[in-house]
Amino acid sequence: MTTAEIYPNILSFGNVKEAEADISKASDHALAQRAGKGDMSAFEELYRRHHRRVYSLCLRMTQNVSEAEDLAQEAFVQLFRKIGSFRGESAFTTWLHRLTVNQVLMHFRKRSVRDEKTTEEGETPDQAVLGTENPSRMHVVDRIALDKAIAQLPPGYRTVFVLHDVEGYEHEEIGRMLGCAVGTSKSQLHKARMKLRNLLRRQKSVED
Repeated sequence: MTTAEIYPNILSFGNVKEAEADISKASDHALAQRAGKGDMSAFEELYRRHHRRVYSLCLRMTQNVSEAEDLAQEAFVQLFRKIGSFRGESAFTTWLHRLTVNQVLMHFRKRSVRDEKTTEEGETPDQAVLGTENPSRMHVVDRIALDKAIAQLPPGYRTVFVLHDVEGYEHEEIGRMLGCAVGTSKSQLHKARMKLRNLLRRQKSVED
């Protein structure tokens, strides 16, 4: 599905071949600046570069294909509306991820799913769930089991776990994205990992 098909009312890119020859070589920052000034070919290039990652993030956070597709599309609609406010103070990918995360969290709030809040009660052990330190390298069967377990996490825990252990963000970055303290991010991650351990053990015992 092309960008124009997804957003027929706001995007009329015409023939992609008519775009400027250097569009594919431009940096994200340069493309964002051009898109902010109304360059639709620059916006389409940003979409082409990042839509898979945005969809993947939405899917990991929602564990629902239909919701992830809708949220990914909505994230780019919001990007189209807000691209002019990008000032380059952070990397474009960080800015886009923050926008996407906010879109997903807004979706959770609309569904009246309340994020679980935790207090800062000192440092928590930074210990990954055994065997999940690098989810992208896990055996496919183990990865499926992990995905099932992640789907059962409360939204707040799931969000921090996905951003930290799957996407690779540091707690400081997560705190900025979610508007929470670093200690809260660490605490939610620790509790998410503990809950995942229990869920994975249960899955294994059922299989055995």
